[in-house]
Amino acid sequence: MSSSDFESIHNFHERAVLDAVVAALPDYPHLQGSELLADIACVALNRLPPRYIRHSVDFSFYLSEKERHEMDVAIRESVSYAFQFVQARAAMRARS
Repeated sequence: MSSSDFESIHNFHERAVLDAVVAALPDYPHLQGSELLADIACVALNRLPPRYIRHSVDFSFYLSEKERHEMDVAIRESVSYAFQFVQARAAMRARS
């Protein structure tokens, strides 16, 4: 077994969270291009259970419509929380 056998393994939520962060940016124009976006993605990912996969298509195929919806809701809620959390921490640091 070579290391290349493992290169396709990733957390399904990574791409979905990054897409959700970008989709939420119009609501947070002051964060456009901010380094805080990576922090927001990390906070959101840490609030979700990891779902390690090799191929996104395979994973999506086995999800029911209900599971897919629940996952989408969890991602949106996680990203929303992360935006608020990171902004509050940045504001606290700015006051110090």
